[in-house]
Formats: sequence, C-alpha cells, structure tokens
Amino acid sequence: MNIAGLQKMTLLDFPGKVACTVFLAGCNFRCPFCHNFEIVQGATQPLMDEAGLLAFLTRRRGLLDGVCISGGEPLLSAGLPGLLRAAKGLGFAIKLDTNGTSPDALRALLDEGLVDYVAMDFKNSPDRYASTAGVRDPDLGAIRRTAAMIVGGAVDGEFRTTVVDGLHDEAAIRAIVAEIKGARRYFLQPFVDRDTVPARGLQAPDADAMRRLLAAAREVIPSAEIRGE
Repeated sequence: MNIAGLQKMTLLDFPGKVACTVFLAGCNFRCPFCHNFEIVQGATQPLMDEAGLLAFLTRRRGLLDGVCISGGEPLLSAGLPGLLRAAKGLGFAIKLDTNGTSPDALRALLDEGLVDYVAMDFKNSPDRYASTAGVRDPDLGAIRRTAAMIVGGAVDGEFRTTVVDGLHDEAAIRAIVAEIKGARRYFLQPFVDRDTVPARGLQAPDADAMRRLLAAAREVIPSAEIRGE
C-alpha cells in the first residue's frame, strides 16, 4: 500500500466531521482532468508507511473525528482493510472515495462495518464514460452495482461529477441522474485547473451553464447541488 499523501485536517471532505484525508496511490482510470494524476500509476515514493500513519492518527485522537481515504482508487490497495480496521480501532469514522469499479471489495468492507460514508465519482453518461475515464472499456456493470449500494442505503454517501466544458452537457447530466435515481446527495463539481492535471486547456462551464446543468440534475434529484455554492 502506497500512502502518497496526507492532508492533516479538513472541514470539507467528510460531511459533519473534522477529518484528515489519506491519499493512496494507484488507479485503474486515467481521467484527463484528474487532480491527483501524479499518483494514479502508483510509481510515486510513499510519503509514509502504515505504521507512520497510525502513529499520526493516534496522536490526533480527540482532535479528529474521521479519516477520509482517497486516491487514486483506494479499493485497489490490498492493505486497505487492515488499515481501516486499525483506524476504526482508534475510534475514527471512515469515509471512502471511489470510482465505483470494485463493488465486491466495497461490499466486503461494508459487511465488516469498516466504512461509514462513501463518495462515488459518477464520471459521465454511459456513452461517454470511456473518454471521460480515459480507459477503453470501463466496467459499467460494476459501476452500477456500486451505485446501487449507495442508492439502496447499504451505506450513507453521495455521488459527484466533476464537470468539464466539452465533456458534460445537459443530456449527459440527465443520463447520469437516471442511473442514480433515488440518491440522497448528488453534487456537480466545477473543474478547477491545476499543474497536475494531465490534459491542458480544460475548463469548467461558465456560471450560467452550470446552473442549467443543475436544473437538469434536479429534474430527477431535487436535492442536487453545485459543490462550493
């Protein structure tokens, strides 16, 4: 398990909790707009080992409520269950970020009571998933199985879509919300450029376009929001 990054405190990543965010290297997607692209191939040097992370968490007991596990795609890390057991043993709630491609691994964690909240990135409409995720044949069946766990209440959670001009339009958003109908929370996240993004020249839709996309989402999920507003 490659622990590639650590944000020592966040008030935003885990709803209702003061948390830290742990970034695990490795991912099976190659999204052109990825903010963490430097760690997706898993080749970066680890920031710390598991013992170092657990020592940090031990020192933060009483100061932090939760631990967010992000990536990359954390469910690809073989050491993830052991890490979550240890963090749970220290009294922390766990939030997991995922692209939804590993439903069996997620189900096993849920059955063991190791995850309290799941944030799933729903990348795009099914016909645009490959180009948006940067892979030839994304497993839409697996993605739908993960989405069904969240919609069905197997775990508390949210869906989110990073919105990029040219990749997302009203038709795409309508197709996404049709896939996750019944979700409690859905967020549109306007793309923000940074140096680590692999594709150059990308931008978010303008404010008016974002409002139109939100209106399209709310046709099916009335609680949908633009993250950050």
